Amino acid sequence: MDQRLLGLFIVFAPLSLLSFGGGQAIVADIQNQTVNVHGYLTNQEFADLFAVSRAAPGPSTLIAALIGYQVAGFMGALVSCLAIYIPSSLLVYGISSWWQRQGVSPWKRAIERGLAPVAVGLIFAGALAVLRAANVGPLEIATLVLCAALFYLTKVGPYLVVLSVASAYLAIHFAFM
Repeated sequence: MDQRLLGLFIVFAPLSLLSFGGGQAIVADIQNQTVNVHGYLTNQEFADLFAVSRAAPGPSTLIAALIGYQVAGFMGALVSCLAIYIPSSLLVYGISSWWQRQGVSPWKRAIERGLAPVAVGLIFAGALAVLRAANVGPLEIATLVLCAALFYLTKVGPYLVVLSVASAYLAIHFAFM
């Protein structure tokens, strides 16, 4: 087996088992493994692949296939997909079958309530990793906060917000040229 394919499997199979809260929860670890540990990608390449994976329809773990393809072509994408989906699928199937047979208990409720903040924390860590990889500055963060507030507090549609932000950035660009 090609060393790159084995490396991709070694990166994604363990992360598959840690993806509490979905694929977004392991983005920080994917970035660390593929950029810092194995050197498959630069931070900019990771940020670009992340952007493509989020823009495309499908699961958030689509980034695994994109990284695999970048590293080792079609076979890399295939190995990465199998490594990110099969271990967690088998684990979830086994645990959920057992979990459903257990009935209602205080321990079961406590575990379910305890895992929710873990998932949220992992998702937040993933968002921070992407922000760092993309070299996000104060202007981008201010734009994010403003857009989130507009979506939350008003009924403004996304097309109007995108057009407004693009127009504002274009005006700022020409004002400081």
